[in-house]
Amino acid sequence: MSLRIETFSNATGGSSFFKAVGHPLAAPKAAILIARLASHGPVAVYDPLGLLPGLAAFYDLSEVPVCGIYVQDVEQVGEEMCGHAARPVTDLPSSGARTVFVVAFDSQRLEGHIAHLIPPTAGVVSLDAMRVPEDMLNDPGNYLSRFNWATNFAWFRDGDGHHTRVVSANYWPRYGAKGTRLWACLFDGDGRPLADWTDPMPPSDGTVVIDSRQLRDRLGLGPFCGSLFLHVIGAAGHDVVKYALDTYGDDDTVLSCTHDANAWPADLYAGLPAPREGERVSLWIQNSHPTPIPAGAVGLNLMGSAEIRRLDRAIAPFATVELDVASLFPEARWPQQFEVQAGKHFVRPRYEIVAADGRRRLAHANVERTDLKPDPRLPVLTGGAPDKGVVGKGHILPAPLLPTDRWRTVLLPTPMSTAQTELPVKAVVYDRAGTAVAEHRFGNLKRSDSVALDVGGLVGGLVAGRPLADGWGHVELVYDFEAGTIADGWLHALVRYEDVRTGHVAETSFGSHMFNMAMVYRDEPQSYHGRPPGLSTRLFLRLGSEPWDTLCHLVYPASTAWHASSDTSLILMRRDGVEVARKRLAIPCGGSQFWRYHEMFSEAERLAAGEHAYVMVRDTTCRLFGYHGCLAGENAFSLDHMFGF
Repeated sequence: MSLRIETFSNATGGSSFFKAVGHPLAAPKAAILIARLASHGPVAVYDPLGLLPGLAAFYDLSEVPVCGIYVQDVEQVGEEMCGHAARPVTDLPSSGARTVFVVAFDSQRLEGHIAHLIPPTAGVVSLDAMRVPEDMLNDPGNYLSRFNWATNFAWFRDGDGHHTRVVSANYWPRYGAKGTRLWACLFDGDGRPLADWTDPMPPSDGTVVIDSRQLRDRLGLGPFCGSLFLHVIGAAGHDVVKYALDTYGDDDTVLSCTHDANAWPADLYAGLPAPREGERVSLWIQNSHPTPIPAGAVGLNLMGSAEIRRLDRAIAPFATVELDVASLFPEARWPQQFEVQAGKHFVRPRYEIVAADGRRRLAHANVERTDLKPDPRLPVLTGGAPDKGVVGKGHILPAPLLPTDRWRTVLLPTPMSTAQTELPVKAVVYDRAGTAVAEHRFGNLKRSDSVALDVGGLVGGLVAGRPLADGWGHVELVYDFEAGTIADGWLHALVRYEDVRTGHVAETSFGSHMFNMAMVYRDEPQSYHGRPPGLSTRLFLRLGSEPWDTLCHLVYPASTAWHASSDTSLILMRRDGVEVARKRLAIPCGGSQFWRYHEMFSEAERLAAGEHAYVMVRDTTCRLFGYHGCLAGENAFSLDHMFGF
């Protein structure tokens, strides 16, 4: 049921071909191309690059009268390709073809290789007939260059008192980009394009904001709930469109934040929680392609169970569908969790939870890896402490412990690789100075185990005579190699935060990394750009609209001993990328810092920054991990981890 497309390789990165042929502007041109092929047969298909299966995954080629499929690679001769046995291209002269279809972009050179083999009366067409406008290409001579395809999807809704806001920054000029623009296309829930537009990007490091309410006013649109497709034209350095996504309402029962959708559709996602009693959990499925998702192609199973229950309906191209998980698993309850059978049909999905009192929150599932195996070296290299073992603590998954007088913090380990049949993990709580104050050993969790830990309760119950300074700190989920030795480095968890006064909830999920060590193991410590190790910080903190305040929790995790304290700058930026003010923080190694925008920057500084300002968190001495959210007074809040570039 999975699409036969290559989307992402951890060795080579993201694929551009599926983005190029599935682009909203390419799809109508593909229909014209296929109609031409259907009426100008017989057609000899020449597939020198092995792209035909990916094209056929998106578009129905059954009406094309194919007289043969021809290849260049000798080892592919005889292989079955779309119902035909592949033949050597040297057989092309006897094909009897009226049309030769070259399955490639930038096809002139490839056509030149076989010019003497093309039947004299045959016409030649290629995927170049599907090209997007040339002025959208950063590198026109290399159509599949990844910088031509800096694209992503956002879940986008406006109506019935619910609104969304995408916020990012123009970070591409710092990598040499010039004249960047943003092309956007808004699809409704049925996959119909409501509008598309092109806007110039702001100056370097300027803020990009797309607000659903303002968009409706600008374009004269009615209510919608669908997908916002984003294409940054002129990208350099990064081919990933990163953003923060806020959902907010006409009242404070609707408030949450999440971030970019991960632009490469995957076979599996995980970390989707089951509902608590009285809750509704909806998985929002955004078809990311110009081909329908067949009925039965999408399904859910409880983590660790082989029983898959499937969505018995088709989903139109680019359409958005809400799946109530209770329609498939009415018996499931938190802290149980689901695995999403996605078949590469959609990008990392959002899920929405509606509580019994009507409060809503949005979060996302994560990509489940299918290419990992247990790493037998990790238990040998990891000593469990910064001064032990080559990689010290090794993989660390850091999360805030928010002030315990207002928030309850709950941590749920989530298997995120098909190789994870067991998870030997423990949680360690640290105060703001980086001193361990409590520990919980989960043991060696089975894949089917779903064990949620009340982190605040752990601190209150197990730390004798040592109160947590200021009532906040952070928790780290790490491997416990005394409990088991099976580990692959892809350690994930969902962390849920509940306001004990109002019942409003926010949650975030993410994976572990090795932090702040001079040694490199495989691709850790990861870098925002370039090769590891990544030992510096540039985080984007979007700010809530007035009168909302913004909270931020910065964690300084360290796998090995590192600098005694951070040298962190909080740089307040105007929407045009101009610096307004700067504050300094010194966070102890292994510790954290919880702060609020209205307390950190004066009223005069905030007024000078104006609307759509943001804070750049910059540190050249260490890698920080950050979390941000909005505070709607005492009524509601949001929280998610930050992104860097």
